[in-house]
Amino acid sequence: MKKIIFGLLSFLGIATYSQNQRFSYEYKFVRDSTEKDKAETEVMLLNVFSKGSQFYSKDTFDSDSIINEEFKKQSKGGSMDINLTGFKAKGKVRYQIEKNYPDYSVNFFTQLGSSEYMIQESRKIDWKILPENEKVGEFNTQKATCNYVGRVWTAWFTTDIPIQDGPHKFHGLPGLIVKLEDKTKSHTYELKGVRKFSNENEWKSFKDKERYEPLIVLNDKKYKKVYLDNRADPNKGLRSLLAEGGKVEMKDASGKIMDTNQIMKDREKKQVEANKKNNNPLELDLLK
Repeated sequence: MKKIIFGLLSFLGIATYSQNQRFSYEYKFVRDSTEKDKAETEVMLLNVFSKGSQFYSKDTFDSDSIINEEFKKQSKGGSMDINLTGFKAKGKVRYQIEKNYPDYSVNFFTQLGSSEYMIQESRKIDWKILPENEKVGEFNTQKATCNYVGRVWTAWFTTDIPIQDGPHKFHGLPGLIVKLEDKTKSHTYELKGVRKFSNENEWKSFKDKERYEPLIVLNDKKYKKVYLDNRADPNKGLRSLLAEGGKVEMKDASGKIMDTNQIMKDREKKQVEANKKNNNPLELDLLK
């Protein structure tokens, strides 16, 4: 009964306090576990609405918005010859996460190859709330720990902001997560800004955005297999497309059409190099 009451009070807190709030986090992460001194930084945004929250990279969102608008502009005349030379994608974090209130179901949106996926999260977060308190920025916070996605995490949350949410997929504490770090300190988030944004910014699910190919929906177990297959063979989807009679045409900087076999060899080489460096994903259990 206590859990039901707590959940209801939490949802009421969200509904009354947090509509159209934006929380900015500094995300520091290490891609290569053998080079922990080479940390990268990204500004991540947690937008909270009455219906749910959305978490994504600011740079990626801004960059993709510009590129999408240019694509629409060029394709208005019906031309298939789209030139996006000079429009470079920015942002190091390419996924988005959506939590739906009040049940906090979590959906993870990402792209592998040319396919876009929505992964429905089934793994639960079992928090252990501890008595320790700490001042993080301007917030009085309390400590909590959990084992999740292959890592041991420490979170500092504040009941001053009565929202059971936080960065990435993390949620379920009696207040907003202000700081979060894994045991190795190779993935950390810290709240840097809080502001309200216009009520004109209504909730719109990532799954409803305009796409040219259908969104593939998987559970997290099936996604792990797809992730590992793509990591081992980045051309798997391309081979399937070609086997079905599809055609791939890419041009180099001079406008010359590139050889498909050479494209595939280049992709395989780049993937092997990337795998060596990208050995420390936040969700470490993907590699186990």
